[in-house]
Amino acid sequence: MIADAALRELFKTESEEHLQRLDDALLQLEKGPTNREALEEAFREAHSMKGAARMLGLNAIQAPAHRLEEQLNAARRDPTTINPNLLAAISAAVTEIRRLTLEALEDTTDAGATPAPTGPLRHRAAPMAPSPPTGANGATQARPFAIESIRVDTQKLDDLIMHVGELGVATARLSRRLADLDTLIDLADRWTDARAGSSEQTHATALLTRLHQGLSEDNQRLGYVAGELESAVHEMRLLPLSNVFRLFPRMVHDLGHEQGKRVELLLEGGDINADKRILEEIKDPLMHMLRNAVDHGIEPPQERQAAGKVSTGSVRIEARQSPGEIAVTVVDDGRGLDELAICRAAAARGLASEEALKAMSPDQVQNLIFVPGMSTKALVTDVSGRGVGMNVVRANVERLRGSIELQSRPGHGTRFTLRLPVALATMRVLIVAVNGHPYGIPMECVRLLRKLGQSDIFQLQGRASITHQERAIPVSDLNELLEPGPSPLAENTSPHPRQRTCAVLCHNNDCFAVFVDALVGEQDIVLKPRSALIEHVPSIVGATILDDGRICMVLSVQDLYLSVRTRASHTRATEPVVHKDVKKRLLLAEDSLVTRRLEARILEQAGYDVVTAADGREAWDRLTEQVFDAVITDITMPKLSGLELTEKIRNDPTHHELPVILVTSLASDEDRKRGLDMGASAYLTKAAFDQQILLECLQRLI
Repeated sequence: MIADAALRELFKTESEEHLQRLDDALLQLEKGPTNREALEEAFREAHSMKGAARMLGLNAIQAPAHRLEEQLNAARRDPTTINPNLLAAISAAVTEIRRLTLEALEDTTDAGATPAPTGPLRHRAAPMAPSPPTGANGATQARPFAIESIRVDTQKLDDLIMHVGELGVATARLSRRLADLDTLIDLADRWTDARAGSSEQTHATALLTRLHQGLSEDNQRLGYVAGELESAVHEMRLLPLSNVFRLFPRMVHDLGHEQGKRVELLLEGGDINADKRILEEIKDPLMHMLRNAVDHGIEPPQERQAAGKVSTGSVRIEARQSPGEIAVTVVDDGRGLDELAICRAAAARGLASEEALKAMSPDQVQNLIFVPGMSTKALVTDVSGRGVGMNVVRANVERLRGSIELQSRPGHGTRFTLRLPVALATMRVLIVAVNGHPYGIPMECVRLLRKLGQSDIFQLQGRASITHQERAIPVSDLNELLEPGPSPLAENTSPHPRQRTCAVLCHNNDCFAVFVDALVGEQDIVLKPRSALIEHVPSIVGATILDDGRICMVLSVQDLYLSVRTRASHTRATEPVVHKDVKKRLLLAEDSLVTRRLEARILEQAGYDVVTAADGREAWDRLTEQVFDAVITDITMPKLSGLELTEKIRNDPTHHELPVILVTSLASDEDRKRGLDMGASAYLTKAAFDQQILLECLQRLI
């Protein structure tokens, strides 16, 4: 039974959709057993239904859903087995799943009802339904049909927010027009006084005054409506964190059971609301930190008792809210981070030299876990050890304009704190001017604005620096960061003898400074996502329209920081500059957004230029438009599967020698054989995914 009302409502909506699409697909199969698209649709829906039931511990639903998935998968392998008997069996399974789903969705909160257990479902007699109301003549009254709620495509909600932003811009522009009208009225008054004022002039002035008054009232009303609409839309996007938190108790319990550990997960602050995108994006980081806490942190019962601890380990997720920020903390009472093991792993993997490790503080050593490729596990398992974890966690958090902090004490546990904005639809930015163009810098990254002269800049280890809070920090010209070239600040010349405006910015507690031409002001903006034209332009996270109608690019402080570090290392280098080869370009086809982003980040960090596609058809379109050095694709995708994409590539004279790597969850020998028979260059399974194997495979094939 699902006792949680919110979770029950969510499962109700999702299961209705899965079952309806299953029915539709089965009807199509009855009309045409060879309908491959309907068969694939039915398989995907059964797979999703099984996954949802497994997540909620609904074993009675999961079992028939799993059998249904197996039947459909067998039919996918051999469509000739599809016959009326099989379709009847599949239809009966769908009916059984629907009945069990209705049982799981019973509202156990009615007065007098016995609270339902949260464990696996058990078969029992269906409850007696309440009698329908009757009229005065004894006739049964039908309850009127009513749709109590509707589901809105999140893209439509995002589009609505964009329109609200445009409305805000229009309101701001109207305010500027009112200011121009004020000036015109003032000029008209002066002109009337100078000319002794004719009746026509006086009438014209009165008309302008009334026009100004009317426009001012309209502007106030428009501003009020725009503000109310913006608040309502933002409110629609806010969801309680419990929607994410409730996914983890069973996962933590099962992981602990698999490893012979007793682990208790405590949840606090689930009633705090946050933007829906934050909920979507923090699920995987939280899941990874919890898996690490169980795998690395919590000790076995015997070890805990020997250390004077209770045998049951504790992992806690806490959420706290302050104005404009949400802090989500994951803390465990395990063994803490092993700094010696971190140093050994960093040295073994070539992530830091022994001299550099000796010079690091304990905090710096602990933060090495965020370096790409870092892992202290010698054995690669399904839980951890692949070295693709905490760096991806940090990247995901930073993409939300957030930060992550780490604290650990040996023998006492580890604490991760994620600091995130409450809403992502709007942001406050500092508008600066560079070469006559406006740019936006997120205000949460701005620490200080000051005027500096050339005498305030000094050279430290070959790079231009300034002093901030008694520390030397690198400084660059923002124009040079946006348009890379030789930096005049690194030389002893004085191209800007006058004082210039400098902004001190911070990224993960690391500060740096940039010179700008002028400060325009601060503004709350609605960030528009990057279009295809600027999708691969570095340092740009999006754009907005200012109240004067100009387009303003919003900058990524993370990218600017990386550019500053890169320029600093180039400045310190003594060897001549060697131009690197052009990056190899890869095409990545994967329908899962999370998997697609993770694999793309791994490949980009390895130095590849990555173009992504959400399905096989989109990938084929990309192939016809651009030149690639290799293709990495999933198999089970809508529109065009990975196997069909591979076949098209091998049959096309232009691409028939292009390396194709299949990365999929289908791990049977039969699946491998089918992939290689289609012409795949390599077949890697997600269950045993190792980024190093993928990268070595790519290097060899290319």
